[in-house]
Amino acid sequence: MTSAAPTPAPGNAPSPDPAQRKREQRGWYLYDWANQVFITSVVTVLIGPYLSGLACAAAGAPDTTVCTGGPYYVYPLGIKLHANALYPAVTTTAILLQILLLPAVGALADRSRHKKRWLFWLAFTGSVAVSALYLAGDRWLLASALFLVANVVYGASLAVFNSFLPEIATPDERDRVSSTGWALAYLGGATMLAAHLALVLMADDLGVGQADAVRIAFASAGVWWAGFTVLALRPLRNRYTDLALTAGRPTAKLTVLQFAHTVKGMRHHPQTLLFLLAFILFNDGIQAAVRYAAPFATQDLGIGQEVMMGTILMIQFVAFGGALLVGALARVTGPKNAVLATLAVWCVLVTLGYLLPAGEPVLFMALGVGIALVLGGSQALARALFSQLIPSGREAEYFAVYQISDRGSTFLGSLAVTVAVTLTGGYRVAIFSLIAFFIIGGFLLWKTDFRKGIRDAGNEVPERL
Repeated sequence: MTSAAPTPAPGNAPSPDPAQRKREQRGWYLYDWANQVFITSVVTVLIGPYLSGLACAAAGAPDTTVCTGGPYYVYPLGIKLHANALYPAVTTTAILLQILLLPAVGALADRSRHKKRWLFWLAFTGSVAVSALYLAGDRWLLASALFLVANVVYGASLAVFNSFLPEIATPDERDRVSSTGWALAYLGGATMLAAHLALVLMADDLGVGQADAVRIAFASAGVWWAGFTVLALRPLRNRYTDLALTAGRPTAKLTVLQFAHTVKGMRHHPQTLLFLLAFILFNDGIQAAVRYAAPFATQDLGIGQEVMMGTILMIQFVAFGGALLVGALARVTGPKNAVLATLAVWCVLVTLGYLLPAGEPVLFMALGVGIALVLGGSQALARALFSQLIPSGREAEYFAVYQISDRGSTFLGSLAVTVAVTLTGGYRVAIFSLIAFFIIGGFLLWKTDFRKGIRDAGNEVPERL
């Protein structure tokens, strides 16, 4: 990284100068803005149909857009997979790799005096991998490998990125800062998604094939991610604590041992563990509701693809205001009560989804508005609450555990949906079954004593919880 950076200073407390904190917070917001394009455009909309199409073509399917049934198989690393199973298989592999690698990344970052470099190189690697999809052509295995790399380093970059939050915001500022960052993430993602959808839908009019339009979208997503990352890092400062090595470079063995020691030490922070369990459950419900909204809409409600794409885009823009709205609510009620309120809304939403009649796109879009209003706020405030429960100097390491919880929490919700769809043949009951995750997760969150947990971690208790 060639941009000038201040000399690292010992101690990771936020600057006492409000103007300096605001400068760093603005830079931090920019990385939320920068990386969201990967999730919104690449993961949510483009990469699934793209990889499936490449795999279907390689397997000899006559129609590469739909190759259900039939002997259409690909063999990544000698493993027999149906062509349509390639995308979920790559995604599952990425999650497993993150579970294995994120602890070491978090430990290494905490023991480094140059955490900004960690964030830069992780983001740069991910952005290059995404942009390189433009060059993959019809090579499905190369495209899968590039997406796998991008997905893994994206998760690792978030563990490092989130660890900056306690360093740039005082305890009383973190709810606002986290909510603002999440809101700008949705706005940035929506901006690029609108451009990408226009590019794909108008591909023929522009004189490019649809596959080429998708590849151009991949390239632009990588450039967006890398470019705004550079701007985000400029105002941030490197900080470190006594945990950082005073000489030499940390070794993987040493940092993994340190991480194992930290996980073992988390037994002494029962409120942190209780909150993590609550987060895993209610976040599992959120992720499953979002992940399976598309098949629910198309198969159970008869919603067309154009309405689906328009609803996804609308959700991104509304979620910008929703994250700010929930952040404002937290300043009145406290972040814990605000998250509990969003979980109550989620219970209402999945109930309405169960009752929603088929063939009513307006009602479906109205449900999308409700989802958008609480989607980002609950996750943003959860991030801020967790930052209060981390012992000083282990921010990246603890946020690695948090990120693993985020990535891995898709399992239980997906399992519940799989069982419900298998028993009923549709997604209606499956979506409603997610209410259990919001109720149980909300109960555990209600039981979490944040004041005790914050004091046990050695941190300052904010005025409002």
